[in-house]
Amino acid sequence: MQQFVIANRLAVASHPAATAPLAREPCQRPSELVKLEYSHICIEDTVMINVGVIGYGYWGRNIVRNFFENKDTKVTAICDTDLATLRLIKEKYPDINIFSNAYTMINSLNIDAIAIVTPMSTQFELIKHSLKNKKHVFVEKPFVSTCKQAEYLIEISEKNQLTMMIDYTFLFSNSVRKIKELIDHKMLGKLYYFDSMRVNFGPFRHDCNVIWDLATHDFSIIDFLIEEKPVAIAAVGRSLFDNKLEDISYITVYFPNNFIAYFHVNWIYPSKIRLTSIIGDKKMLVWDDISCTENVKVYNKRAAIEKDRDSYKLLSKCNSNEVWTPKIENKEPLKTEIEHFADCILNYKVPISSGYMGLRIIKMLEAANKSLKNKGRIVEL
Repeated sequence: MQQFVIANRLAVASHPAATAPLAREPCQRPSELVKLEYSHICIEDTVMINVGVIGYGYWGRNIVRNFFENKDTKVTAICDTDLATLRLIKEKYPDINIFSNAYTMINSLNIDAIAIVTPMSTQFELIKHSLKNKKHVFVEKPFVSTCKQAEYLIEISEKNQLTMMIDYTFLFSNSVRKIKELIDHKMLGKLYYFDSMRVNFGPFRHDCNVIWDLATHDFSIIDFLIEEKPVAIAAVGRSLFDNKLEDISYITVYFPNNFIAYFHVNWIYPSKIRLTSIIGDKKMLVWDDISCTENVKVYNKRAAIEKDRDSYKLLSKCNSNEVWTPKIENKEPLKTEIEHFADCILNYKVPISSGYMGLRIIKMLEAANKSLKNKGRIVEL
């Protein structure tokens, strides 16, 4: 199988589009434009994307495994700052290059893409260095800590015509994709509200609060599911241990047309719960992400207002006792996500979890934090 160093062998610098700014609105998906810009490039035979992974902790190991299993990618290097971890990597993968310095690895000419699985405080500089060295980037959420940083990285990735994808794994869950299908086909009717509970006992983060750790998942999911974008956010919460990092938070997100979303995120809860309810005027849906089987259920129930003589009454309507459980293929979301990342690089597509989506999530996180510090004051987006 041919080895092909994509980022360094594509002669994009001489192409007019490489130096011209991209003419589009900030959140426009530029798939057709990107295909046009790359249409002059011919890649012979099968392409293998050489991947370097920074960070070999719990999630980093899953990332490495899935890049190894993907037919279009090859892990050629792994970086970690812990020497004992590097020894373990070398024992398990003797043919892989190991690095203790991330920037040395990024500078390697035989790497096409960098996967960054490190603490949030380190991600901006690593992404920036990777993009400036013509490397595609796959990065753990939320990817930066400010909107200004996100906008800067989007600009670099577009200037260098590189794929930058944020690791929002839930978007590649077949359960979430089935829910989107049901919403798009108006199966639930007009949506009333979205309610999410994401709680557990630990693990406690020391680099961000519970909103940036847990609510970022829910913000990405609702961004994916709901076409309309939020207009305002309010959040309350507290730090139980006086370390200035909130352990518990309740968040309200306001949308146009009276749709509203509620999120409860918590590090200090006796059990692990991942429960989402989406209520419409036709049906109600419940997604239990902890359940191994039949985790999406659609209830044939609705609330309705009926006129009784000269007054109106709110009535509960149960068209039947039927609870429908859609059939959902059991496939690891990260596997689908890595397939999508490789496809975006090879076929010049814009990722579902692109930099623009990441920017929208950062805006929500910043607004939630601002509201949190102001005792729940509503912050407009």
